[in-house]
Amino acid sequence: MAEPVPAMYRVAMGATTPAVKWWGRLQVAGLEHLPEEGPVILAGNHDSWWDSVAVGIAGLPRRQVKALAKASLWERPGLGRVLDGMGQIPINRGAGDAHALERAIQELRLGACIGVFPEGTRARGRELRARTGLGRLAAAVPETEIRCCAVTGTSDISRFPYRPLVTVRFFVPRGGGLLRGEAPGELAKRLLDEIREQAPVVRSVPRRLDRR
Repeated sequence: MAEPVPAMYRVAMGATTPAVKWWGRLQVAGLEHLPEEGPVILAGNHDSWWDSVAVGIAGLPRRQVKALAKASLWERPGLGRVLDGMGQIPINRGAGDAHALERAIQELRLGACIGVFPEGTRARGRELRARTGLGRLAAAVPETEIRCCAVTGTSDISRFPYRPLVTVRFFVPRGGGLLRGEAPGELAKRLLDEIREQAPVVRSVPRRLDRR
């Protein structure tokens, strides 16, 4: 049975829906690939802080996505309380945050869907290496389903008056989950490579976007 979605999560997704779904003309594909229940690691690309919001809105018809989010967000007045109410997990990126990973492992064992950015931070036009955290989660909870999502257009949401076209595509990775003998870092790299095939790194601002 799928876990209930917290009211705070629904409120936050509802508050950001106009920006992503209306202004961003959100298009969602492959939602049927996101399991409605049971432990899931959802890996995605990270080009904009809107990415986690777009994925959350796109996936909400099926389930809640609990994201590993940078711990500094909890330092902003009032935001930490909202993030806690949404079930998000703070992580000190680049520091090998064992506490955050342990909490994510516990959530997976309870049947949660954990959203992870293999790159660990926004790409900002760079090709970043995949970090090992995703693979460590998969190794710790072997029954976890692995899914990917490719997000495009989120970097353009704030470029008023030009309207973006936001897309979120869920898919099953070609090689499946953690393979026998595959190291955590190898899994993360494999998934990131597949994601970036569909959502290349955003390297520059388009000179002209559709005004519609």
